Amino acid sequence: MKITMLGAIAAVAASVTVAHATDWTGYTYSAVSTTSAVKGMNRIVERVENETSGELKIELHLGKTLQIASSDITQAVGDGIVDFAADFFFSGSVPIARVLNLPMLIENDDEWAKASEALEPILDKAFADQGVVLLGGYRYPEQTIFTTFEMKNLADLKGHKIRVTSPEQGRFVEEFGGAPITLSGSEVPTALERGVIEGVLTASAGGAKNWHEFLPFNYRFPVNYGNSMIIANSDSFAALSEKDQEILRKIVAEEGPETTIAFTADEAVEMKSQAAAGMTLVDAADGDMAAAREKLAPFWEAWAKENGPEYEEALKTVRTAIGK
Repeated sequence: MKITMLGAIAAVAASVTVAHATDWTGYTYSAVSTTSAVKGMNRIVERVENETSGELKIELHLGKTLQIASSDITQAVGDGIVDFAADFFFSGSVPIARVLNLPMLIENDDEWAKASEALEPILDKAFADQGVVLLGGYRYPEQTIFTTFEMKNLADLKGHKIRVTSPEQGRFVEEFGGAPITLSGSEVPTALERGVIEGVLTASAGGAKNWHEFLPFNYRFPVNYGNSMIIANSDSFAALSEKDQEILRKIVAEEGPETTIAFTADEAVEMKSQAAAGMTLVDAADGDMAAAREKLAPFWEAWAKENGPEYEEALKTVRTAIGK
């Protein structure tokens, strides 16, 4: 009788545990499991299950394994198709966030930290308007110029077709006479082979990690930073207990910066590896930084004015934070 009673209690306890467990679907734009981005997301997933004692489990799907276009990830999270994601291509859904990616605006780690912190309330609201909770994020190393042709200065971009990931990067290329082209990451290798594009803006630890064999030259000019947002569906997040919400926020707040650090370390390793494999790395020419700032500064203001008062306020917030 006693054994039967204990068994019944155990069964009830087990059913309660199952009833309270929450299973989320996670997604990341990156299709390569060895990248710092995916490793960071996997750490989040593992820690969440462990630190919530299994109350929240996230099954992470890599890029291209679900029928979600890279440009639609934030929308997919807002629509509840997935509960949790890392989105590098958020600019279509939350374009005001692109202020952080304006070429030549943010030029070092210190400026990035100040700008991100100052802009956080604006971004929280912008993502909330999409039905999404912004939990945090991580940043890639500075985006430099990888090409199939030799570059000694920015003037060498003239007449060449360069793959970009945002209209703002496209403006940079145009300012120096190049032709910007937007392609998904999966299209890049074939486009390089066929001459559809002649270069890309990316990081050594980013796209160049996969495409380096097609790109014999790297002009180490820091155009801008690229970053990913770590987000959750608003309703899914609200359904969590306050305790689990706090745990998830804490883990993302810790692992996002760790992913950034990992990318920075990986950048140095990849640069060395790519150079050893035959890639020619060229430092930015004297005068190119000053020339680029002069060309792009008016664009920051034009970009904000064209998009409206909220964008002008966001740009002002960033410029005030970094003193520029």
